[in-house]
Amino acid sequence: MRLFIAINFPDAMRTRLWNETAPLREVGYPVRWVDADNIHMTVKFLGDVDGSRIDDVRAGLVKAVGDTKAFYLPLGQFGAFPSPKRPRVLWVGCESLPVLELLADAVEREMSQLGFEAERGEGGHAFRPHVTIGRVRRDARPAALRGLAKHLEGLEFFEEPPVDSVDLMQSRLGSQGPRYERLGAAELSQ
Repeated sequence: MRLFIAINFPDAMRTRLWNETAPLREVGYPVRWVDADNIHMTVKFLGDVDGSRIDDVRAGLVKAVGDTKAFYLPLGQFGAFPSPKRPRVLWVGCESLPVLELLADAVEREMSQLGFEAERGEGGHAFRPHVTIGRVRRDARPAALRGLAKHLEGLEFFEEPPVDSVDLMQSRLGSQGPRYERLGAAELSQ
């Protein structure tokens, strides 16, 4: 099973973000767009996991969340990794919040104790909170992406969706793109 840990958002916010990014899709850039139903923030990618480990992962996620209180996540400003001039991933950003950083670190620690490779910490990369909206196709030519940076700058979106759980998700890859299913939730305290 291909698993990841995510913050999911209310349907209305996903729809607003999808609608706001319509001008990008209409240009015809060589990008695989994330469907509105799949918009989320990945906290940790676990990869292929044996189904017999699901209960341990759920328990680790609940432990990681611990006493974290529910919070609001300010989303806005569009960009690209590694940069708008050489894009691979298009995203909407998130303000750096101490509660989010602590939550991501706790999830990283707990999953590391369960044997999952650490992505952050010593030798790893820093947590860069973002919501992926699209991935540039591998065979895309730079000329096909001309003007993308300007289009990203021209988008306006700001939301502060509530975060009251962190979810264990399964990704099923298919010809129509990935489909995500929630396998469990670790509720944040109120």
